Amino acid sequence: MSASLAVNLGGIAMKNPLNTASGTFGYGWQFEGFYDVSCLGAITTKGCAAEPWAGNDQPRMADVYGGMINSVGLQNPGVRGLVAQCGEYLAGLRAEGCQVICQVAGHSVEEYVAAVELFEELAPFASGLEINISCPNIACGGIAMGSTPEGAAEVIRAVRPRTSRPLLVKMAPARVPEIAKALEAEGADALTLINSIPGMAIDVHTRRSKLSKPTGGLSGPLCHPIAVRMVWEAAQAVSIPVCGVGGVRSGEDVAEFILAGATAVSIGSQNLYEPDCAPRILAELEAWVDEQGVDDVNDLRGALEC
Repeated sequence: MSASLAVNLGGIAMKNPLNTASGTFGYGWQFEGFYDVSCLGAITTKGCAAEPWAGNDQPRMADVYGGMINSVGLQNPGVRGLVAQCGEYLAGLRAEGCQVICQVAGHSVEEYVAAVELFEELAPFASGLEINISCPNIACGGIAMGSTPEGAAEVIRAVRPRTSRPLLVKMAPARVPEIAKALEAEGADALTLINSIPGMAIDVHTRRSKLSKPTGGLSGPLCHPIAVRMVWEAAQAVSIPVCGVGGVRSGEDVAEFILAGATAVSIGSQNLYEPDCAPRILAELEAWVDEQGVDDVNDLRGALEC
């Protein structure tokens, strides 16, 4: 008999630890032609704000050594657009046992609050909300909202009373232990980390950025060891669950995050390179858990031996 893979991510009961990273999986239906998305424990939708965002100019993505770099700019249809376009599909997906985590974007505390209130009103299919605190704060000159414990705490303090659903926070790859503690203190139910790492890619022939912006977010295998370390740091610092993200390509990559202390693990850029990768990764994870001789995947969480 195979071991149980069921986990609980801050109040979100998942049948297995596999999730998808926001921004790499659309709204789920885009991948139905490759496999049955309901096999996943959860999906995290592309971030949505209260109103639609156009995103950045092209080019937005480029291959780099060890991964990819992007500056999409969180293009999204707004919460109302998401519900109109994908609400029926997402409700059906949740009914089939795959949890639906909706990511929330904003450029100010007020925008986060407005988006959360719309999700509360219009999206009964949302199992939980993930607050992306890496958005630039337009009121503070474009500095990321979550780059300091004070800024991160301010956002969660404002949105926490607006929802009774599980509240996850997508963290930037900076000052992880202290920001994690600040988020836990304000009522976050779980943490998602890491977001992409700021990077730069230059076309040496044109002497221009490979993106429409000078810098972008680096993701992919190159980030994996950094993400594992930061997940371990967060898990050591707080008692709430952690969802690990960064360079997952195999079941062993998922296993690393679990041993470092992650409850759930998201597949990110690999979805773009290998859109049918999730069932393979899930099968590899199941085989690894069985090899460990445990009855429950939760017995392996944080089991790193130093």
